[in-house]
Amino acid sequence: MNPGGRLLAIDVGNTQTVVGLFDGEELRASWRLGSVARRTTDELAILMEGLFRLGGHRMDQVKRVVIASVVPPLGPTLEEMSRRYFGVAPLVVGPGTRTGIVIKYDNPHEVGADRIVNAVAGHHLYGGPLVVVDFGTAITFDAISARGEYLGGAISPGFGIALEALVDRTARLPRVEPVMPPSVVGRNTVHSIQAGMYFGFMGLVREIVGKMKAELGAATKVVATGGQGAVYAAEGTLFDEVNPHLTLIGLRLIAGRNP
Repeated sequence: MNPGGRLLAIDVGNTQTVVGLFDGEELRASWRLGSVARRTTDELAILMEGLFRLGGHRMDQVKRVVIASVVPPLGPTLEEMSRRYFGVAPLVVGPGTRTGIVIKYDNPHEVGADRIVNAVAGHHLYGGPLVVVDFGTAITFDAISARGEYLGGAISPGFGIALEALVDRTARLPRVEPVMPPSVVGRNTVHSIQAGMYFGFMGLVREIVGKMKAELGAATKVVATGGQGAVYAAEGTLFDEVNPHLTLIGLRLIAGRNP
């Protein structure tokens, strides 16, 4: 047990909220929740209490909370939950937070907190130059220099957004799982959609990553994270590492830099 208490890291994405419980550097548990903007402080606390209890953990073990959010309505709710139910004022990643990296974006305030957190963790774990590909509601590509500078990146729609548009705008096409089909030549409607989506997005990712590596240098590493990172890693040749907990690790590192 860490005598300083445990750290609760909360990464709020547009679709899912990922929660991690750290004991020192060890990630003891992680959970995924839907990012529902209308949830109240009490509803979030009930969810947290249930997750802690099911995992054999106690909420009173948490002594620090760190939050990164790209969903503005959920920020104040989570902050209030932290104060009322964990008894601590949370660290919210944003302008003024010490991250240890220089942001080279034209307007640093435009960069999502999750992208900065990923850059912090990516450079800490893998060095640079580095490209972090985060498969979330959007697919984000973030470039980090050898010196740990956040250089910028690219943003594209994610698999879920594209699938929603396809299903909503067509009369008879079904929703499918985001997995690699048996062949690029689909022999039924489900496999045909999966072929178009999976290999289409793989081509998108490969093209953007290739151009970024051409700018950053041949030694550039590529790391995948996010809810669907492992799905695209199945192709096997594009990513040097797949780390589903990259954002949580970044939040832990940032918390350590802001005592």
